[in-house]
Amino acid sequence: MNGAVQLPLGLSDLTFTASGDSQVTRTVLPSGVRILSERVPGARSATIGYWVAVGSRDESPATYGSTHFLEHLLFKGTATRSALDIAVSFDAVGGEHNAMTAKEYTCYYAKVQDRDLPMAVEVIADMLTSSTLDPEEFEIERGVILEELAMADDDPSDVASERLFEAVFGEHPLGRPIGGNPETIGAATRTAVNEHYLANYRAKDLVVTVAGAVDHAELVAGVERALVAAGWDLTAEAAPVARREPRGEQVTRGSSLVVVQRPIEQANVLLGVAGIPSNDPRRSTMAVLNSAFGGGMSSRLFQEVREKRGLAYAVYSFSPSYSDAGLFGIYAGCSPAKLRQVSELLISELQLLASGGISQVELDRAVGQLSGASALALEDSDTRMSRLGRAELTLGEFCDLDESLRRLSLVTVDGVRELAADLATRPLSIAAVGTIDESTLAGLAHSR
Repeated sequence: MNGAVQLPLGLSDLTFTASGDSQVTRTVLPSGVRILSERVPGARSATIGYWVAVGSRDESPATYGSTHFLEHLLFKGTATRSALDIAVSFDAVGGEHNAMTAKEYTCYYAKVQDRDLPMAVEVIADMLTSSTLDPEEFEIERGVILEELAMADDDPSDVASERLFEAVFGEHPLGRPIGGNPETIGAATRTAVNEHYLANYRAKDLVVTVAGAVDHAELVAGVERALVAAGWDLTAEAAPVARREPRGEQVTRGSSLVVVQRPIEQANVLLGVAGIPSNDPRRSTMAVLNSAFGGGMSSRLFQEVREKRGLAYAVYSFSPSYSDAGLFGIYAGCSPAKLRQVSELLISELQLLASGGISQVELDRAVGQLSGASALALEDSDTRMSRLGRAELTLGEFCDLDESLRRLSLVTVDGVRELAADLATRPLSIAAVGTIDESTLAGLAHSR
């Protein structure tokens, strides 16, 4: 495979060979359902994902948290399977099944032996299409989600992360917590969640991806049987739902400083600026920048903050991206007495990166780290299944390992410096959790 393979929504059939001699096949049914598989030579297991392109950012004010609530409810039973039946289906064969709600999509997935893939196709299809959203189960699961939110609220790094997203993204939907909050979950109604279900779980919204030991023709036939059995009309023609259009809108910062008081031993501090969207041509450069700056034990942040000064145990950077925006963040956990010193050091390291960039040695090391990590990750069918889903839902193109490595090889020290300089000019937000005197962080965040 040479270069990225485009995935036009109007193209019904596509087959190509990717790196490692895996075979990728894509079928778009007349109803708009998209089915993609990657057959990996020698694999004896398979990971399957059912994806819908709706996430927390798509909720209305009246339905905050509904996407995550619905994800829970689809495990609670259908007209033909109880919640226990669903669990037993996978436990009885040693399989794994779960789901994830993100800001821009939801995925229900399972990993099984190759012989059990037809079962996984059928059971997840039944869950996704035919949940009863039983009123009694609805109330039980409300309690479960409130406990989940409480658990996250007990984790200071989770709290700091949520506050950072709110501070950087402001009123943008990406700034909202994925799971909602106790108030919105407490106020959620079955009617509102059911409306959300009916509006977003349709044939044209559905993407099915499988990686590992898979026969594509059998997969397509199995998905069709399961969806027809659920009452879906696959003969009614419909175009797949359009991918999100990058609007290029500017993120308006919500706040420069957020401090949450907690009686804990450490101060958890996060610094962040608006990053780049997932389709930005600089995304490989961002990956290298993040790796060199705070992506490992040889990174600048780890060496300067932990190894040379002993100011923190955990320190790193991260760069999530979405269809029209992104975030670049830095985390450190330290004693409250060292908070000002650590925060100033994090900012100065970002400024140093912006002014001087990285060396060729750092570039080569970062490219090597990312290349090796990418290759190792693809030993797992979970990663390959997720790559197919993101390619279809978000990017509209498939990049195999060879193409990913080629793009990394094109990153230059000048490109990293220019991107760092761009990031350093963006308004900085700080979120901190712990026993903190707010004045300690006053004046550190900037607006430019």
